[in-house]
Amino acid sequence: MTCENLFTGIPPRLSEELVTVFCRDKGIRIERIVSDGQRSPEGFWYDQNRHEWVVVLAGRAAIEFEGEPDLVELERGSYLHIPAHKRHRVAWTSATEKTVWLAVLYAGT
Repeated sequence: MTCENLFTGIPPRLSEELVTVFCRDKGIRIERIVSDGQRSPEGFWYDQNRHEWVVVLAGRAAIEFEGEPDLVELERGSYLHIPAHKRHRVAWTSATEKTVWLAVLYAGT
């Protein structure tokens, strides 16, 4: 067995989000996402076939859900469950520090 670290391999500057898939199997995917001030493009909404559980390990971000007036702001340690097909977008991520997310995407039962 090899022990690894979620914070290893993060470049000092990112022009776009960095997604690293750590585990993929039937019905589940675990990935690290590193944001450096990125956000979803205007008019773009995620509409995923899988449920997503996400936790912010470092940094800050906000998620916007379609049809909901308030953003959901996340900071280090905040986690969120997003049901499949719940349309959402990344409203913003911190411009002063990297935001490191751990996302678990899984099929519903």
